[in-house]
Amino acid sequence: MDLEALEVAVREAVLGAGASVLEALLRGVGVGRREEKVRCSCGAIMESRGVRSKRVQTLLGPVRFDRSAYGCPRCGKVLYPGDAELDVVRTGYSPGVRRLTADFASDAPFKRVSHQLKAAAGLKISRKDCERIAEGVGEDMGRWFDAERDRMRFMAPAPPQAEKTIDTLYIEFDGTGVPMTRSEVEGRKGKQKDGSAKTREAKLGCVFTQTDFDEEGRPIRDPASTSFVGAIEGAEHFQWRIYAEAVRRGLFQARRVVVVTDGAEWIRNIVNTHFPNSTHIIDLYHAREHLVELCRLLFGRDPKRQNRYKDRWWDLLDQGAIETLAQQARDCLPKDPQAMKDARCEIGYFEKNKDRMRYADYYEQGLFVGSGVIEAGCKTVIGQRLKQSGMEWTVRGANAITALRCAVSSNRFEEYWELRAA
Repeated sequence: MDLEALEVAVREAVLGAGASVLEALLRGVGVGRREEKVRCSCGAIMESRGVRSKRVQTLLGPVRFDRSAYGCPRCGKVLYPGDAELDVVRTGYSPGVRRLTADFASDAPFKRVSHQLKAAAGLKISRKDCERIAEGVGEDMGRWFDAERDRMRFMAPAPPQAEKTIDTLYIEFDGTGVPMTRSEVEGRKGKQKDGSAKTREAKLGCVFTQTDFDEEGRPIRDPASTSFVGAIEGAEHFQWRIYAEAVRRGLFQARRVVVVTDGAEWIRNIVNTHFPNSTHIIDLYHAREHLVELCRLLFGRDPKRQNRYKDRWWDLLDQGAIETLAQQARDCLPKDPQAMKDARCEIGYFEKNKDRMRYADYYEQGLFVGSGVIEAGCKTVIGQRLKQSGMEWTVRGANAITALRCAVSSNRFEEYWELRAA
C-alpha cells in the first residue's frame, strides 16, 4: 500500500469538500439591495450594474462567489462591496492564502515558496504570484510601519517626574549592501573597479532592553526584547524610523539610554539629533579593527613590533586611555608619505571618538560595549533573505521583504495582521 499516495488523495478530497462548503457559505455575501447608497471616491452616487462572479483561491481550494457590482456615472469606476467585505479587493487570493504565502516568503526565495505551498497546503501558486503576494503584503506592512512612525515622531516626551519603568534601553543601527538590478544602481558610485555599484545600502536598526546580569556581572539582553526596523533609504528618512521605534519601545520611560554604533558620520548625526542625552558607545570590536589597521600602517615591515604595539595599545583601548594611545601612535609615524597620511587618518578616528571609547567606565557601569545585536541582524534579517546567490532586487521589492523580515523578527506579524483585518 502506498500510504503517501493515499494521504495526498484523501487530502485533496477533504479540501475539495471543504471548498464546496465554503462556496456555499459565501452565497449571498455582497449581493442584494443595500440600505445605504454606494458612494464613489469622486463623490457621486454609484449605480447598480448587476451581479458578477469572482474566482478566489482559498486555503481549501478555488471557490466562486457572486457579488453586486456598482458603477460610477461620473468617472466610470466600478466597485464591488462584497470584495471589501471578504478582503479580496483587486486580488484573486484569500486572506489566508496571502498570509501563508507572505509568512513563507519572509524566509525563503519565491520559487521555494511555490514548492512549499504545494507540498504543505496543496496550493498551486506560481513563483511570480508568490512574489506579487509577498511584496504586496510587505508594502502594506511598510505603510503600517510608516503610519506608526508618523504617530510616534510627534509624541510628546514624558514629564520629568514620570516614573521610569525601563532600566536600560539600547539602540543600535548600521547599514549593509543589498544586490540590486542594473536599473536601480545606474549612475551610482560603488566599490567596483570601474567605480560603479552593484548594491544599495539597506539601513537597519534595532532596539532592545537590558535589566539583569550574569554571574560574572556581564549584562544580559532581556528575552524577546529586540525589535527591528529598516529600509533602503537615505539617513534623512531613516533617522525618523529609528527614533519612532525607540519612542514606541519606551525611550521616554527608560532610566538610561545607550546607543552602540560603529561611529560612521551619518550615524553620529542621528545620535546627536535624536538621542543627545544618551550614552553613545563606539563598538569595541570596530575600534579594535581600526587599531589593527593603525599598527599595520605604522609597523607593516616589522611584524614583531607590530604585534608588540598592538598588544600594548589594546590594553590602553580597554582602559579608555585614548589620548595616550593617540600620542604614542603619533610618535611612531612612518616616513612614507602615503602611509603617514593613512596612519594620521586612523589616529584621527580615535581622537574624534575618544569620548565614546571610555570602555573601562562602561564596564564598571555594566553596559554592553559591542554592537553584536545589529551586526547579527544585518546577517539574519537582511543577509539571509536578500543576499543569497544570484539575487537582484528592486528598491520596492527589497523594502517590501525587509518590512516582512522586520515584522517577523520583531514578533509583530500577528499584531499587523490583526490590525489589518480590523
